[in-house]
Amino acid sequence: MNKTYLIQTERLGLRNWENRDLKPFAAMCADPEVMKHFPGTLTTAETQELINRLSTHYDEFGYTYFAVDLLETGTFIGFAGIKYQTWKSIYTPCVDIGWRLQRSSWGKGYATEAAKACLEAAFTTFNISEVLSFTPDTNTASEHVMKKIGMEYIGNVQHPAIENDPRFKHCVVYKSYKTEQS
Repeated sequence: MNKTYLIQTERLGLRNWENRDLKPFAAMCADPEVMKHFPGTLTTAETQELINRLSTHYDEFGYTYFAVDLLETGTFIGFAGIKYQTWKSIYTPCVDIGWRLQRSSWGKGYATEAAKACLEAAFTTFNISEVLSFTPDTNTASEHVMKKIGMEYIGNVQHPAIENDPRFKHCVVYKSYKTEQS
């Protein structure tokens, strides 16, 4: 395993954020199609703030939404990982699993591959007993990934970031538990 990767799969390397990630991540976060299930696109400055928050989260917890590279080329393609969430709901605080990939990486199984590895790491490396995942009801692709990695639907919740957004009714919530095999 490459020493810079904290989690590695057959095709992907997950690592902490680096300065070189800003340009491709900012382009990804400015893409309206990538950000379709979020309140809006992000500016370069907002993307830098997000990277800073994710890096600080890593420093505090030892995990975050990690930067994801294709191992074959070393190219940044997005993020995947786990993050402690404290926004107010019946399901939080909790550890949440999430992912976001650039459009050219969609449909190749990367999100599922990265998410599966992150879920396994949550249970084995980070000793977390349960992990939740949230996505707006319109994001069927992410909901499909949740199902593919073995998560179970447990309900709906109103996320404060989309509460007054007429495009979304609510977020669906999925959960996975640590088992004796994890």
